[in-house]
Amino acid sequence: MSTKNIQIEDSWKEVLTPEFEQDYFVQLKEFLVREKMEHIVYPPGDLMFSAYNNTPFNNVKVVIIGQDPYHGPNQAHGLCFSVPEGVKIPPSLRNIYKELQSDVGIAAPTKGDLTSWAKQGVLLLNATLSVRAHQAGSHQKKGWEIFTNQTIKKVSEELEHVVFLLWGAFAQKKAELIDQEKHLILKSVHPSPLSAHRGFLGCKHFSQTNNYLIKMGEKPIDWNP
Repeated sequence: MSTKNIQIEDSWKEVLTPEFEQDYFVQLKEFLVREKMEHIVYPPGDLMFSAYNNTPFNNVKVVIIGQDPYHGPNQAHGLCFSVPEGVKIPPSLRNIYKELQSDVGIAAPTKGDLTSWAKQGVLLLNATLSVRAHQAGSHQKKGWEIFTNQTIKKVSEELEHVVFLLWGAFAQKKAELIDQEKHLILKSVHPSPLSAHRGFLGCKHFSQTNNYLIKMGEKPIDWNP
């Protein structure tokens, strides 16, 4: 299968090319073609691989794992928890900002675009990279999870001293893909309003991440979006 029409950054293309040739990925592409003919799909095709395109493979310092893209208009742009500038900040991201403020003293940002994190090496990876409009989870179990699990495995196997932020039960299951001898895994409940008060608020993951990066000789993340 040709990778020419896969809009993904070159270093990731090199690492993940074997996946594009697997049957599951061929079937996933066929599914997406059908979906786009019959439904609105988010994010737009050119933004589907934004997490990869903003954070080249060898630049990855931190991985944050979400479940699937926002399914409302203009929200999803390929980075988990993030929304384009000008779009109302979603509830989970508002709680992430609350924790940022209490942990590292960053005043609550007024925009929800986390591209600046991605540019510094924070891979903002959803497990599923597309969704049908207004139908949460509608593209789960179509092949994306195999692809993103391979992404996590490749980061674990080929890089060192990466911080994995696993928020919520879904993300925490990904710990089995990660070499805990080489990397730092930080876990908490999900930042959703339903659970944030049970341990996300107060987890201090942002300062712990930067302390670890500094200890490993890496530049810390400027968490100001």
